[in-house]
Amino acid sequence: MRTLALDIGNTAVKYGCFEGDLLFETAVVDSVAAVPELLEKLQPAHVIVSSVAEDTTAVVAQWQSQVSGRVLAFQPATTKLPIENAYATPHTLGADRLAAAVGAAWFWPGHDTLIIDAGTAIKCDWVEQGRTFRGGSIAPGLRMRFEALHTFTGRLPLVAMPAETAAPVPLTGDDTQAAIRSGVLNGAVAEVNGIIEAYRAQKQDLQIVLAGGDAGFFQPRLKGRIFVIPELVLIGLHRILVHNVEN
Repeated sequence: MRTLALDIGNTAVKYGCFEGDLLFETAVVDSVAAVPELLEKLQPAHVIVSSVAEDTTAVVAQWQSQVSGRVLAFQPATTKLPIENAYATPHTLGADRLAAAVGAAWFWPGHDTLIIDAGTAIKCDWVEQGRTFRGGSIAPGLRMRFEALHTFTGRLPLVAMPAETAAPVPLTGDDTQAAIRSGVLNGAVAEVNGIIEAYRAQKQDLQIVLAGGDAGFFQPRLKGRIFVIPELVLIGLHRILVHNVEN
């Protein structure tokens, strides 16, 4: 069975095409306007759509004419899931967070998992025993921190991410730009390592999985064994779609 998972973000649409459980193609397109051409090319039997940026009701209805099976608009509060969602306000829960939790539960059934999704925001979420999404924390992402320092102060410059993400970031900045880089980047790493240590103190058999656009920056800087799965959200969306098609 061929399926297509669409993750509509604030600036682009990421997709993953699966044959069975094998993710064989993934890429980014500029907007939802490119999806009909994608459907024509890939010919999926079923499609799942997740969006943190816009209501997908209208486009789902349009795409249905190109798909022989289901076109499922993922809604965290109402869509059937292969895990339990224990979030107190599911209608406010970001679809990407819940999809990542489903992906982690599929990789590590029966295990506690901490998901670190380092993108526009840095989200750290706990899946209990591979069965229950409990929630977690949301903090500004790296670029948002740089932009906030520039926007909400009178004279601090807008500093960009280093071109080489694996290069060391000096702890002591010897000019203003270097000081900002140290504060933002070293501070974010210390923050995430602190969260990991706090969860590990509570959970003896904790799996840590890292995803998101800034995973490459965090990977060499986080302590302990870390699994990096950049496509975790797409994999979780695929598992949600399969669950709904089969049930």
